[in-house]
Amino acid sequence: MGNGTRLGHKGPKGTYDIGLSNHKTIFEILLDTIKEASNKYNVTIPWYIMTSRENNEDTIKFFEENNYFDYGKENIKFFIQDDLAMVDEKGKMFLDEEGKIKKASNGHGGIFNSMKNNGIIEDMKRKNINWIYIGGVDNILAKMVDPLFVGLAIDKNVLAAGKSLIKAYPEEKVGVFCKKNGKPSVVEYTEISKEMSEEKTENGELKYGESHILCNLFNIKVIEDKRNNEYPYHIAHKKANYMDSNGKIIIPKNPNAYKFESFIFDVFETLDNIAILRVKREEEFAPIKNKEGIDSAESAKKLYCEFYKNSLEEK
Repeated sequence: MGNGTRLGHKGPKGTYDIGLSNHKTIFEILLDTIKEASNKYNVTIPWYIMTSRENNEDTIKFFEENNYFDYGKENIKFFIQDDLAMVDEKGKMFLDEEGKIKKASNGHGGIFNSMKNNGIIEDMKRKNINWIYIGGVDNILAKMVDPLFVGLAIDKNVLAAGKSLIKAYPEEKVGVFCKKNGKPSVVEYTEISKEMSEEKTENGELKYGESHILCNLFNIKVIEDKRNNEYPYHIAHKKANYMDSNGKIIIPKNPNAYKFESFIFDVFETLDNIAILRVKREEEFAPIKNKEGIDSAESAKKLYCEFYKNSLEEK
């Protein structure tokens, strides 16, 4: 889970108030869906939250100050994501504001090793958990407990599944499902060419238009079997504050550093097949990635309010 810097928010992204009349934060909005499912199915559903080294304490403190939103401290567990050193555009390491090697989180694909290293997998096994939903914190319409999703995976006899929707336009910043060498895969939007993103089929649809919206389902067997595997790292060009040789803190205006990330969907390529459930954008996808405009808190809030208005549910 990242910080809310891009949103102009000082703190973990999950603590961001998106502007609802009840001032619920992203964390509380997501927890509402877990509570509803727990009540509906008369079972306590545990929530595991992956934090970063820089926001772990603030995240835990936030939940403690809010009494874990009356869901029980024992039902919400936190674990820290691993990180990797960043390098500048010449391949040299940075120093951070404290004079230490500048590091950044190693991408959502690092979750498997982080689960192993923090005892999360063993905790799940003790609780007899077989299916694990893994998604991003910034989609406030994410349906984290979905019997249909689990049922589809079981019916198709696969150990993993992903939710999809049709790309809104060729340049939309989402990965797309595809097959590589006969194996299920996803190509991240940063790694797909303009020509590929615009390519169409004979019936006029985008050839690579089946979006991966970071709503994943894994059987615990996958997580156990693949947790020691090393997946390829992908390069991301980012802005990073750093300390120069004179001890001055430099705050760049443009991307100046490279970070290395593994992607959770790279595990798909180790499987023979996965199930894909296409969902409706207006029902399950309201991401908050930008301060303004597309995929902002304002656009997500509009989708959220419209969905719950139409579904005749109060939040």
